Amino acid sequence: MTTTAIVTGAGTGFGLALTRALAERGATVIAGARDAARLRAAVADLPGVHPVPGDVNDPAGRAALVAAAGGRVDLLVHNAGELGPSPLPPLAAYPADALRAVLETTLLAPLQLTQLALPALRAARGTVVTLSSDAAVEEPGLDVYAFDPGDMRTAMHQRAFPGEDISDRPEPETVVPAFLRLVDERPAAGRYRAADLVVPA
Repeated sequence: MTTTAIVTGAGTGFGLALTRALAERGATVIAGARDAARLRAAVADLPGVHPVPGDVNDPAGRAALVAAAGGRVDLLVHNAGELGPSPLPPLAAYPADALRAVLETTLLAPLQLTQLALPALRAARGTVVTLSSDAAVEEPGLDVYAFDPGDMRTAMHQRAFPGEDISDRPEPETVVPAFLRLVDERPAAGRYRAADLVVPA
């Protein structure tokens, strides 16, 4: 049976690189992102990828992702993120409204999307992966991971280091094999770094 995956933040960076890799494996990928035009252009040539534009902070956007999966979700990847102010301020000076926006996207929306997808995830004994977060869901029947991809050459990383040359950071595509090893081998639930999941040559 074909694997069905939901990937949020799939229009650029790691989300797009992962969507490509999953499509190459023959998976059906429900690809979510806020920028509809950019998302559709990015995945237009990928077989089995269904773009579902929308904001994960919007209940209708989350519902559209789950509906597009058609009742089966083998893999749910919480990749959508919000950096907040750039350059990043120290916590002592972090604006409360900006922090609320970050938490909405990186904590509340993933939880609410997982809640919505739980019936389909349970039926498939699915896997949930959250990038760069220690948040988890209380579902012993699911494998839940926080995946830290490390520094990558992405637009968000550049925003975090304005004016700096980040060309020495790895491309997102080079991190995808570590992610795929995680979901293939399914170790104990927890937090994993891409650097610790290097695929043997």
